Amino acid sequence: MDTLGWGFLLWLFGYGLGILLFTIVPASAIGWIITPIGTLITLYVLFKKISGSFKHYLLISVSWTLIAIVFDYFFLVKAFNPADGYYKLDVYLYYALTFTLPLIAGWSKPK
Repeated sequence: MDTLGWGFLLWLFGYGLGILLFTIVPASAIGWIITPIGTLITLYVLFKKISGSFKHYLLISVSWTLIAIVFDYFFLVKAFNPADGYYKLDVYLYYALTFTLPLIAGWSKPK
């Protein structure tokens, strides 16, 4: 559940929120709106719903990042083929946070 389950659910939340926001804000602003919301929810999951060793958090980090990259590619890039492209600073920040937040949580949680 920690790796694939939460990784997919968190990605799906962001995807759904992005679809909703697409109808009310410019496409260029969607990522910047989702990022702080997604970061807070991800931190909640990492600190309240997941426990384990640092190695476990490293596995989560890699798994969640792969889920984000692969699912974004197939369900956003390929499905919608954005005219101005998909990979911009907000997306790279999202991938960086997806990778680093589990590591930060694993490092900072009391043993």
